[in-house]
This record gives sequence, structure tokens and C-alpha cells, in this order.
Amino acid sequence: MMLIHEETGSAQSAMNAARLLEALSDASDIDDETRQLCERASHRLLEGSFRHACPA
Repeated sequence: MMLIHEETGSAQSAMNAARLLEALSDASDIDDETRQLCERASHRLLEGSFRHACPA
């Protein structure tokens, strides 16, 4: 999903990638640093997808 977003820049791909990162951050078998990294990346993707989804 992240790769598709990188290639297309579509808001839908960003939202899908963000959901995947959120699911990863909820996994019980990852360390805190990875969890925080996934959460930050998810938030950046969601913020960017809403910014680009609105016409200027």
C-alpha cells in the first residue's frame, strides 16, 4: 500500500496504507519504537490525504 501511494499519490492509497500501519501498530509482538514509528507514519499519511483531497 505504501508503495502504491508513493507511485500514485492517491488519497485512497494513503488511507489504505495508514490503516495497514495502524493495524501493525496494534500488533502485540512489535516493540515500542516500531509501534511509534507506524503511528507517526499513519498520521502523516492521513494528514496528507485530507490535504490533497480538498480542491484548492
